[in-house]
Amino acid sequence: MDVFMQAAIEEAEKSVSEGGIPIGSVLVYEGRIIGRGHNRRVQKGSAILHGEMDALENAGRQAAAVYRESTLYTTLSPCAMCSGAILLYGIPRVVIGENLSFIGEEALLRERGVTLKVLQDRRCIALMRDFIRTQPSVWNEDIGV
Repeated sequence: MDVFMQAAIEEAEKSVSEGGIPIGSVLVYEGRIIGRGHNRRVQKGSAILHGEMDALENAGRQAAAVYRESTLYTTLSPCAMCSGAILLYGIPRVVIGENLSFIGEEALLRERGVTLKVLQDRRCIALMRDFIRTQPSVWNEDIGV
């Protein structure tokens, strides 16, 4: 297992342990994690703290060149908001744990030159399936349904 996806999964599990949505993300630059985060919409009463947004926030302000040489790992396909941040900062690569539970803006990202790798990781799939089954209204709120 890729150590960076493992770190993203640990973030997703942390979110569940806090009563949140099981999505985690890490931002990697030059072989090291510079930002990690998890979905904290429930925990913080936030409208925007998806896992990817939290990882970017926790990475702090970075030079444009850092984003352009980074890879974002996320346990679930990025939504429109998170995809917008990926495009805004010019992050060239995204590794996705799974996209069976939700397929975000992958077509847009590819169209704009972002390289995507989808793993269909069984742990990522199980985390989301269990959550969607037990808390469908919270999940629907998170994706704007």
